Parts: sequence; structure tokens; C-alpha cells
Amino acid sequence: MTEIATRPFPSALPPTEAELAAWRALSRDEQLTRYRDALQGPDAGRASKATMADVLTAARQRVAARRG
Repeated sequence: MTEIATRPFPSALPPTEAELAAWRALSRDEQLTRYRDALQGPDAGRASKATMADVLTAARQRVAARRG
């Protein structure tokens, strides 16, 4: 079974209105804690051959799919 995140978390994608409201409802300390968790996670130090342009293109495609 796949676990779905149910708490606000930093993302490279633009948030939905509900996600943005949930993030803003957090205290500054909780927002910082979640950023630290994201930056210290197992994927944070993983090397990739993708360029920043590749990452940006993929993010824009995901946004377009969400809106689509």
C-alpha cells in the first residue's frame, strides 16, 4: 500500500489553494522543521544527471497535467 502524505510539506510544485492554506496555518517553527526534514531526507544527497532545465521542464509538465 502506498502512503499518501497528509500533512503540508515543501514542494517544488505550485501548491493548491488547500495546500497553501494548510502551510500558512503552520507555525514558523513547524514550517522550518518540515523544510529541514525535506532537506535531510534520503533523496536530498542523491546525485542526478538531470540539469536544472530538465527539472524545471518536468515540474512544468506536472503542473500542466494537474491543471489539465
